[in-house]
Order: sequence, then C-alpha cells, then structure tokens
Amino acid sequence: MNSFIAGFAMGLSLIVAIGAQNAFVLRQGIRKRHVGAVVLTCVLADAFLIMVGVAGFGVLTKQFPMLVPITKWGGAAFLLVYGLLCVRRAVFVTETLETSGSAEQSLKAAVLTCLALTWLNPHVYLDTVVLLGAVATQYGDERWIFGVGAVAASTAFFLTLGYGAALLQPFFASPRSWRILDAAVAALMWSIALALIFS
Repeated sequence: MNSFIAGFAMGLSLIVAIGAQNAFVLRQGIRKRHVGAVVLTCVLADAFLIMVGVAGFGVLTKQFPMLVPITKWGGAAFLLVYGLLCVRRAVFVTETLETSGSAEQSLKAAVLTCLALTWLNPHVYLDTVVLLGAVATQYGDERWIFGVGAVAASTAFFLTLGYGAALLQPFFASPRSWRILDAAVAALMWSIALALIFS
C-alpha cells in the first residue's frame, strides 16, 4: 500500500503541471468534443510510458544518449508549430461553444493531435519514463505496485481535467474567451519549446 501511495503521489506531482497535453485535454473538455477518446488516449499512453520506465527504460537512455537530443529538438519543433496554429486560431477564428459542425475537429484528428502532443514531448519521457522509472527501482519487487499507483494518478487527473472542464462552459460562451485561451496556450507552447532549446 505504501508503494502504491508513493507512486500515486509522485505521478500526480509530475502530471499536474499544465503542459501541451493537458492544455489540449482542457480545450477538448470545454468544447465537449471527443472527450472520452482524448482522455482514454492520454491514460493509455501514460500507462504505457510509466510501465516502460518501471521496466527499466531509463537504462536505455544511458546506453543510447542520442535519444535525448532527438526527443528534445523534435519536441521543440512540434511545440513551436502547435503554438503557431494556436495564434492563427486566436487571430482568425471566431469560435464559441456553439461552433458549427463544419468547423468541428474529427475524432481521428483529435486523437492524432493528442498522440503527437504526448509522444513528441520530451518532458513526457523525462518525467514518466526516466524519473518515475528511476524512483521505481528503489522499491525493488514492489516497483510494479509503485507503477500502478502512478498510472492511477494519471487516470484520475485526466478524467478530472477532461470532464471537469465542462464547468468552464459559461466563461467560454464568447469568441473573446477562446482567443484568450488560444493565446495563452500558444505562449505556453513557445515557452516550453524555448526552455527545451536553451536548456
């Protein structure tokens, strides 16, 4: 039980910071568009990465150090482009919660965007694979229980973020609110990208 609680606390502390993936889940939750699929995608991806870390992927990055700069520069490039798309929406798109069906993002596009924000983000690997994997080794045979605790934290967080975002509906009933959100997300994406580039 102690291993599970430790894994839950560690997983929650790492995932609770607002990043590219979380901002996307929040946006989908507010719009009530493919929330279940997006949340499930995030949960499954996180669970896989956490368990890979528990299984010892951190050792692989030590043996193949080129994995670190590849994920760093690839992730930075993706975040810069995603930020540009958010700026484009903030400037040119007039959106409300009653957006017409013609502008609706397809299920496939939503899931692919979610996957890209997950797999192209170097912080995901550093947090879920390397860091959680390194801490899990301290629990010996109970490292899998630690991993399950971290997965439980991820699941609880994404469910809360995706479905709890609907409470913000009244605020996002106007195009101005969406422009503020998109501008904030763009700034967030670029700040993360710059932090990666200059780290």
